[in-house]
Amino acid sequence: MNWANESSPKEFVLLGFSDKPWLQKPLFVLLLMSYTTTIFGNVSIMMVCILDPKLHTPMYFFLTNLSILDLCYTTSTVPHILTNISHNKKTISYAGCVAQLIIFLALGATECLLLAVMSFDRYVAICRPLHYVVIMNPWFCLRMIAFSWFTGFSNSVLQSSLTLNMPRCGHQEVDHFFCEVPALLKLSCADTKPIVAELFFFSVLILLIPVTLILISYGFIAQAVLRIKSAEGRRKAFGTCGSHMVVVSLFFGTGIYMYLQPPSSTSKDWGKIVSLFYGIFTPMLNPLIYSLRNKDMKEAFKRLMLLTFYYKK
Repeated sequence: MNWANESSPKEFVLLGFSDKPWLQKPLFVLLLMSYTTTIFGNVSIMMVCILDPKLHTPMYFFLTNLSILDLCYTTSTVPHILTNISHNKKTISYAGCVAQLIIFLALGATECLLLAVMSFDRYVAICRPLHYVVIMNPWFCLRMIAFSWFTGFSNSVLQSSLTLNMPRCGHQEVDHFFCEVPALLKLSCADTKPIVAELFFFSVLILLIPVTLILISYGFIAQAVLRIKSAEGRRKAFGTCGSHMVVVSLFFGTGIYMYLQPPSSTSKDWGKIVSLFYGIFTPMLNPLIYSLRNKDMKEAFKRLMLLTFYYKK
């Protein structure tokens, strides 16, 4: 597959907020804090889910995969963004841009599918509790995870190849913080309508279909929860599912805004802010949402802290 064409530059200039120098330092501090929090939060969740036997269930298996995804997702862009903000030369090599585009797009698509898988897991747990162990067996869970990763990377290769093969006529200034499909399409010196239509189709498959399945799952879950007679049972069900819906709303809402409208219709600065939100801030919020709103996670954190303190003594 030919990732480069005759009009491809050796490097791209990532403009970011270069026209707002007063914003550079506050943005650097904000991104550094967000990235540090993302690493600490997601690594903590991974450790707790792996080390606590009580969390060896499909729900926390999927949550561990979500934490791995979020770590890789932010690491594909944030370190380079921080480097560019702190230096006057805000460039990225062509090969680096290709790698960043493929990885960021693949992990984002995989997360869309993984969130749909997690909603199905909650649907089975609440609406089909007697069949949960049979349906959500380890082999089925592994296949769902493998399907999410494979589909995410396949989608990324297709979208990246379509985007990178557009003629750019030597244009190399990307008005963004990192290499992303909408920003790279704006460099093209040819008619992008056919490519935009194809990319829109792939985006519908990756964004709208999973979010539709999630909404259907939670429609059935809401009906089942309202039939629970125990107030404690309803509270626990809504607490577990509520945290998932917060994550879904944040991630899909911003992703749909960026990818399901023509690149030209996106406000220049607003598009950058939205991409920072789903690419950096949502992965930072995921551990906070799942740990603070989840009783099992909070109890597991306490058990791990007590065990660590006991061994130190």
